[in-house]
Amino acid sequence: MKVTDLVRESLREQADQGSFVPGDFADRVLAVRRRRRSRTIVGASLAVVTATVVAVAVPVLGPDSAHDGPRPASELRSGDVLAHPGQAPPRDLIAAGDTALAAYSTNKRVKQPDGDAVRTRTYRLLDQKTGTYREDPRWSWLDVAPGMRTAAVLERGLPTKRIGLLDLITGKVERWIPVDHGVGGVEFSRDGRKLVATTYADDPDRLDKDRPMSDGKHTEPGPAEPSRTGFYVLDVASGDGRWSKVKTETGGWGIEDINTRQDFAFSHDGSLVYTGLTSAPHQQYYDFEGRERSTPAKEKYLHWFVDAGLSPNGKLAAGDFAGGTRTTATEVNDPLTGKRVAKIPGQQLLAWADDKRLIAWDIAPGTSEYRNRLVLVTIGSKKTVPLSGYLPSKADAAGRWTPVFARR
Repeated sequence: MKVTDLVRESLREQADQGSFVPGDFADRVLAVRRRRRSRTIVGASLAVVTATVVAVAVPVLGPDSAHDGPRPASELRSGDVLAHPGQAPPRDLIAAGDTALAAYSTNKRVKQPDGDAVRTRTYRLLDQKTGTYREDPRWSWLDVAPGMRTAAVLERGLPTKRIGLLDLITGKVERWIPVDHGVGGVEFSRDGRKLVATTYADDPDRLDKDRPMSDGKHTEPGPAEPSRTGFYVLDVASGDGRWSKVKTETGGWGIEDINTRQDFAFSHDGSLVYTGLTSAPHQQYYDFEGRERSTPAKEKYLHWFVDAGLSPNGKLAAGDFAGGTRTTATEVNDPLTGKRVAKIPGQQLLAWADDKRLIAWDIAPGTSEYRNRLVLVTIGSKKTVPLSGYLPSKADAAGRWTPVFARR
């Protein structure tokens, strides 16, 4: 079959399945299909070396091959691993397997006139035209949908009364979803069809001068009293949804059961939402009407502070530090029993690249936890593949950057 015939047949097949919907599940499926088809047509492969990355871009085969506009850089720059071990923080697209670094943030304390402070983030989003990370100062919080064409964004001044759907190719907000209760955090479901938006009465990033913290030398405003009120579950396509009230409990000695910022997230299958807790059982699940539900069997041994969670096929669970101390080894567990099935390198497991590999933070030997880099680790191997560079030796907590991953 000629290339032109192959392309025509591929386009016809995709047209039969419908056009792209930003942030929707169909968008992610078609994106994966298009990458695989493009790799077959081009017959190219990617070689990654320690100090540099060589990416083979898939050529655009004429205007008829485009689907609703230009293709994003996360698709054009195909290849199993895209690494930049000389960049910290990264400037160019980082990806491994089915997962990419969609954005990252840095933060600083901004003093307020009343003596309080606000932990303020600055985001660098992947520019899907250039494949580089560009600062976008408009947003105080964001999450990126599967397929990496759409981000849910919140403006400065939390909590806010609307959620934006940002087109990552044009850089413009295509639609706003208005809400009645102020929102302080948003997160997509795994299929990109739904958003869970956590609501707060006050800024969840506020630091309170009346609840100070001290390191023995300096005293700074500390975490404010939690003001979380509940959550929305919203349909991305229509913006429809409902708000559910969730009460914040106070335990012994007046200690709250959640942190000042304690956002909701979706369960692995997207049928429930959950919140982390500061004490046992450490996670509480709810249905979309705000009623408490039992923990799903495969999520019983998960911890909300381990970002990677379940593997894509649900057969493995990312664990905490192996041995329970801050070492450079972590564990992967059986989700049904909680028993360790593998010990792998890495300080903290952040995201699954596929069912056998994970993206993790790793610490430079002989240094503090603040001098870390992104690495790719494989179950059954002690080898790590650097994805980013180490932070400078003088970096501290304020100099760290926080990654936002998405399925590409």
